[in-house]
Amino acid sequence: MKKACKYGTHRVIEPRGALPQTAEKIDNDMGALYSNEILIDVISLNIDSASFAQIKEEAGGDEGRIRAKILEIVGERGKMQNPVTGSGGMLIGKVARIGEGLKNLDINVGDKIATLVSLSLTPLKIESIKAVHMGIDRVDVDARAILFESGLYAKLPGDMSEELALAALDVAGAPAQTAKLVKPGDSVLILGAAGKSGMLCCYEAMRRVGPTGRVVGLCIEEGDRKKLLDNKFCHEAVIADARQPMDVLEKALAANRGGEYDISINVVNMPNTEMACILPVRDGGVVYFFSMATSFTKAALGAEGVGKDVNMIVGNGYTKGHAEITLAQLRESAELRAIFERTYI
Repeated sequence: MKKACKYGTHRVIEPRGALPQTAEKIDNDMGALYSNEILIDVISLNIDSASFAQIKEEAGGDEGRIRAKILEIVGERGKMQNPVTGSGGMLIGKVARIGEGLKNLDINVGDKIATLVSLSLTPLKIESIKAVHMGIDRVDVDARAILFESGLYAKLPGDMSEELALAALDVAGAPAQTAKLVKPGDSVLILGAAGKSGMLCCYEAMRRVGPTGRVVGLCIEEGDRKKLLDNKFCHEAVIADARQPMDVLEKALAANRGGEYDISINVVNMPNTEMACILPVRDGGVVYFFSMATSFTKAALGAEGVGKDVNMIVGNGYTKGHAEITLAQLRESAELRAIFERTYI
């Protein structure tokens, strides 16, 4: 076996010199394993929420067309990277082979793992799609994938189902980044609060703000608002469309007793929600965009246009300990775990 670049540049077909995530096409030949790669027999793909929503809309909700589109993308690009959103997702699978150059790993052939790097950079070859789970953005497949030496992964825990772990680990970066950003006494606005990553962020923010802080969730319907409040995932919840920034501003400020927020967190899976995050935040505050539907051009120019001096953070899906933090939430909160088991598996 030959050793290759730990970041995977040896798999890039075009353009040459790019990293796999930004490449338009990568080599997904599963027969040529390099000494510092891991081969995975894939069980399921969790497609990024913004990506799956776009594909579903383009396909008119037709499952056959969704299957065809996913196969088309992977066939053309050698990876699951939506050309519209640029995002991918993550996978769970069984370790099929470990390159001989990789030493001292905590996994063995046969172990089930979740990859914690994006499908937008992961070499993938799909033989068939077994099932499309429309409501939870998941696709069961007969497929193989490559994890590079630099690639992050987590062994699936023994105290919860594969499906539950996958649902949580898919968005592990959001609650872990929330844990880093939120301090005691902060006021926090979470847009998309009733979704998978939104509830995890709400739960973590409530832990961090303490008795003097305030967490407000923004959701789209009354049932979601009731769920957030009944389970004490936030202090207050408001119903508004995140694509309507002035309506969000009015309702969000009212929910925070008229005051601007220290932090806003965007986990909405649709475009054109940038200004709804920016407007309610005080000068010097933090706006965290975890959503892959975010246009950073719109965010930067929009903040400038309304004279907002806020610190905008790109939603890096990785921070140290993110898998452990997220799985710990499901172990700590019976309410959170019950909702995840009822909704996402």
